[in-house]
Amino acid sequence: MSVGRVYELSPGRAALLPAAFAAGMLALAWALRGVPTVALSTAGAGVFLLLWTAVLWWRAGQDARPLELRVVLRKPHYVQAIAQALLFTWWVLYVPGIRAFPPLVLAQLLFAYGVSTLIAWTNRGWHELGFGPIPITFSINFFLLFKPEWFYWQFAIVALGYLAKEYIRWEREGRSAHVFNPSSFPLAVFSLFLILTGSTDKTLGLEIATSLFNPPYIHLVIFLVSLPGQLLFGVATMTISAVLTTVLWGLAFYHLTGTYYFYDAYVPIAVFLGMHLLFTDPSTSPRSERGRIVFGILYALGTIAAAGILDAVGAPTFYDKLLPIPLVNLTVRWIDRLFAGGALDRVDLSWIIDRMTPLRQRLVSTGVWIAAFAVLFFTGIVGDEHEGQWIPFWNEACMSGSERACEYLAKVEQNFCEEGSPWSCNELGILIATREGDARRAAIAFRRGCELGLEAACANEERARAGVLAGLQHGELLPADLPIVLRGSKGPIRERDPQKLYALACARGFESACGGREFVG
Repeated sequence: MSVGRVYELSPGRAALLPAAFAAGMLALAWALRGVPTVALSTAGAGVFLLLWTAVLWWRAGQDARPLELRVVLRKPHYVQAIAQALLFTWWVLYVPGIRAFPPLVLAQLLFAYGVSTLIAWTNRGWHELGFGPIPITFSINFFLLFKPEWFYWQFAIVALGYLAKEYIRWEREGRSAHVFNPSSFPLAVFSLFLILTGSTDKTLGLEIATSLFNPPYIHLVIFLVSLPGQLLFGVATMTISAVLTTVLWGLAFYHLTGTYYFYDAYVPIAVFLGMHLLFTDPSTSPRSERGRIVFGILYALGTIAAAGILDAVGAPTFYDKLLPIPLVNLTVRWIDRLFAGGALDRVDLSWIIDRMTPLRQRLVSTGVWIAAFAVLFFTGIVGDEHEGQWIPFWNEACMSGSERACEYLAKVEQNFCEEGSPWSCNELGILIATREGDARRAAIAFRRGCELGLEAACANEERARAGVLAGLQHGELLPADLPIVLRGSKGPIRERDPQKLYALACARGFESACGGREFVG
């Protein structure tokens, strides 16, 4: 930690700091006037800061008390900010739609600086100025962003995080500390609100969760950018235990059911990100290595449970990594007490090397994580090529009698049909006819496939409209299908050579692309 001078400011001079942040927001609102809803939200938040600043200035003047400003540059803040900036840059390179985010993030960042200053000076008369708002703002936007017409709620998320940090506190090791991670707490609260009100469509949460997987080698990039923080702050054991618990659960689920728990990955990319750069806040984590292992396991189990519950009730499952963090934050003091002494004190990396120093513990735990990640990456357990992304795996599982696989297969084929894949429309129609015997719905799917140019779908439509659901034809993959069905959960397919695309389709299990017998959907 680097600490500069401590400044005692008169109310008038102190008011200049939040007023400057508010002015920056008003200037940004003018620059964003081409998107009126965003500009109005940003201007409104800026005016709110100005009004609060005026009240603070008046009250401090009445009390004749100076306001203290401490410049504190904390290493966890700027190291995580750099990691997030690098990841954001990689994301922007491969997802054009994300290039509209920077001014929105900047608006929230200015607000975060302003509101954190005002809350601290209003409540306790002193404020730490540093890099803290940057990782908090980035973290929020990596998981949840309201659409332009609802953008004002984004400032409420930021404000809630700082209010929780300032007012929801407890004693840890004789010192007052905030209970909740200041980015994950408001994310969890708003996630629950959006689920209960059915308002997920007001946000870009689903689009963010899916587009995070678009860039190549994204698991490796997240791993690499988070590595300095893992080493410097001793949080590698949290990540190790969280990731490995999730992987072991996925392997067990696959062994028992023949399908994947998270459908297209053992550890979905947004969950993987959360396990590296969201729940790993050192301030709201256990102090010991052994406690952090338990903390990571609890977070993984919470994520797994949340995903199952959300899926069961028909709610969007991308909230799974956000909801458990405040709950596991509440276990921190209990975990610290649990490992404060006695037999459980042996559950630690420290028994491996006598008198292991904190630095050596961090080196060992980070080294273990590097080795574990290498195994996961090179075996394909994490990475871009998980077979759960592609239709043939789910088709085979469905044909083997898995109702869960059939339901997921229908969703995937429906999505691909809507994106313009005639083959997917035809396969969806056959699946509906086979599973449900619904000639009307099957005919609708066949009709869409016929309109997109698949002859087999035209023939199947005639049979379905006549009420005949036997003898339906499985068509060949057309060139128009390949960029759609081959992307799986990844970003757009850049390859355009049909021969190479058919070879890739064959390699991913689409038998009709191999020149052999027709693929059975």
